[in-house]
Amino acid sequence: CTVLAMACFSVLKSISGGDSSVDRTTGTPLAIGAAAGGVAGKVMFHMVASSFPDRDQVGSVQAVCLLLITIGTLLYTIKKDRIKTHHITNKVVCIIIGFVLGILSSFLGIGGGPINLVVLFYFFSMDTKTAGQNSLYIILFSQAASLIQSLAAGQIPEFSFLILAVMVLSGIAGGAIGRKVCKRLREVTVNKLFIVLMAEIMMICCYNIYKLS
Repeated sequence: CTVLAMACFSVLKSISGGDSSVDRTTGTPLAIGAAAGGVAGKVMFHMVASSFPDRDQVGSVQAVCLLLITIGTLLYTIKKDRIKTHHITNKVVCIIIGFVLGILSSFLGIGGGPINLVVLFYFFSMDTKTAGQNSLYIILFSQAASLIQSLAAGQIPEFSFLILAVMVLSGIAGGAIGRKVCKRLREVTVNKLFIVLMAEIMMICCYNIYKLS
């Protein structure tokens, strides 16, 4: 819900402000694929969760998967200037890529931002800021589909409404602040911040693996 609220606010704000850099010809097929992948990823998550008697072990598996993916993302980001990129326009291929991104974001439960950015860098030759907006567009669809699937299947665990409200409002506030900050930063600075944030994600993953194992 937090990720969905942040993505919804950011996408709608960009559209209403007339500064959206989402390429609808590729972004919409990606988003459609991500929505289907979001449902598939949620189903996969519950299949994996049911095979572990201890819920903490599921979190540990998620943390390991996220750590490995983040390491790969970090290495690609550091070397991306030396890697030849592509510019895919085929809608079927876009749907397939979006489907895979939707599965990963839903299974990992993080929205999939870092993963999305690398895929958008490589397959669609986007710069960091453009990829960021397109990533949020994809996340909006994948997380909405994932949440609807969970509601329909009655798979919502017990939670505190107060904590949910605080997290959702914090997600929206973070999206608003991040949007303003990003506008004022140069591309090279955004790339450096992205690398720092991935390093922080890796440290959090290591902590979660240690704590949940």
